[in-house]
Amino acid sequence: MTKSNRDTHGKSGTPVLKLNRFLPYRLNNLAEAVSRSFSKIYADEFGIGIPEWRVVATLGEHAAMTARDIGQATSMHKTKVSRAVAALEKKGFLERGPSLHDQREQLLKLSTEGRAMYEALIPKALAYSNGLESALTEEQRAVLDQIFERLHAAAEE
Repeated sequence: MTKSNRDTHGKSGTPVLKLNRFLPYRLNNLAEAVSRSFSKIYADEFGIGIPEWRVVATLGEHAAMTARDIGQATSMHKTKVSRAVAALEKKGFLERGPSLHDQREQLLKLSTEGRAMYEALIPKALAYSNGLESALTEEQRAVLDQIFERLHAAAEE
């Protein structure tokens, strides 16, 4: 069992934060490592980065969305979404259209080339995810799902 951060005190008795044991840091570090590792697949083949992949994956799942909705779905800042959308549009992977609900917003959707990229990447994405999950037993995967749910709920409080 690992030693928690709260059990550690410095010489003066003041608590010391050990970053490599700090849960938010560990979660972020793992997420970044996984994201960087997976990004090699789509960066090498299609020349897109992590934010662009997230936009592509979101539009592939939902067909058409506004940039604001993509930002909410991916937890990306609107500036990052805007840059990703512009980059994808420049490469011909994304198209803009009018929104039926709000004249000030545009609906974004994958172009024919963007849809082809999405369809080529999905089997690779699923295989990558399955490869990570294969490091865990079925029971561990179920526990991990519960842990994610509980941590999300705790973070929202």
